[in-house]
Amino acid sequence: MIGRLRGLVAEVGEEEALIDVGGVGYVVRCGARTLGRLPAPGDEALLHVETQWAEATGMRLYGFLTREERRAFVILQDIQGVGPKAALGVLDVLSPPELAAAVAREDKAAVARANGVGPKLALRIVTELKDKPIVDGAVAAFHAAALTPAGPPPVSAAGEAVAALMGLGVAEVSARRVVDQAALRLGEDAPEAALIKAALQELGR
Repeated sequence: MIGRLRGLVAEVGEEEALIDVGGVGYVVRCGARTLGRLPAPGDEALLHVETQWAEATGMRLYGFLTREERRAFVILQDIQGVGPKAALGVLDVLSPPELAAAVAREDKAAVARANGVGPKLALRIVTELKDKPIVDGAVAAFHAAALTPAGPPPVSAAGEAVAALMGLGVAEVSARRVVDQAALRLGEDAPEAALIKAALQELGR
């Protein structure tokens, strides 16, 4: 069972990355958030890996940049109706501390933003994760307090850019990946128009 990979990023696709470890290429499935934060091809990356085996698909590797993300991925799949795809979808929209905070607030709407997660499944996730150690308790409490909105949460420039690309027919996974890459290059305070322009350039490569 593979638990961690350190190697060179050979390729980054829409749903997976190819990591070269000593001349052996490992195909690792990742969420859009992880793919968008991987180093450029040719640079070294460290991925925390969850190895899963299924009769139909054989062995699959799922990669994460932190141990907390890997742990949250495993915990999410203990919930009926949550498979690897839905678990990755949740972690694309909520980091583990944000997920813990949403659970503490019983904020099923935040979880339902994940691709492939409907209102009923979001409610089940929030309900069943209440007593699960997604992150350290102190961290969860801090984020629950910090992220509790006084009013409607503002829409981020990155979120608007993703929505704009999806309006142009770009798949959500691809839109999130290129917008994350653009935000890393331009900075988190980059305006929506600049993010869209840079993201379209990424798509055109």
